[in-house]
Amino acid sequence: MSRRPVLIPAATAPVLLLLYGILRLVDGLDGDRGPGLAWNLGHTFFLAAFVLFGVLIVGLRRLVREAAGSRIVADPATAAGLIGVAGFLWVILCDLFERLEDAAPLPDPLYAAGPLLFQLGLLTLMVQLTAARPRLLPAWSPVLVFLGFLLIAVNLDLLPLGAVFIAGGLFPLVPRPALLPDRTGRTGASG
Repeated sequence: MSRRPVLIPAATAPVLLLLYGILRLVDGLDGDRGPGLAWNLGHTFFLAAFVLFGVLIVGLRRLVREAAGSRIVADPATAAGLIGVAGFLWVILCDLFERLEDAAPLPDPLYAAGPLLFQLGLLTLMVQLTAARPRLLPAWSPVLVFLGFLLIAVNLDLLPLGAVFIAGGLFPLVPRPALLPDRTGRTGASG
């Protein structure tokens, strides 16, 4: 089963989230957060991270369906995750382009539920991969991602640390490079 569809988003989305978190802290050093270089660049990284999280959710759905063949939980989890991603994307775009929010504000229920839907969808798909036989993710993987989300919810200034936890949780989705020894001690590059 190929993990190729999740390789780039699993490796890159948390790094972009980390960069956003760092730039958010830098932007607030003067006591004010708002438009400027750090704000705009940070939000651009944030936007790219959530595009990649959307790609990750779709890729995880594919892995779950290949492993378990079940749509019963995977499809609603994917829908919830993607609705949450869409909510995040709209909020980020409105932060970057203030006129968007005036033109088409996000409904309050979606504004409130979006982050939860994203987290619920992503974590549900990850838990399904821990329950698959053979197991495709270690049990600690969704736990680390959950802890990352929890840190961010406690205080947005903890976003860089939360991103590190999320990266750790998604790390098992990133295949080992071919030059590293496999379990038999041979390298994948020998030929």
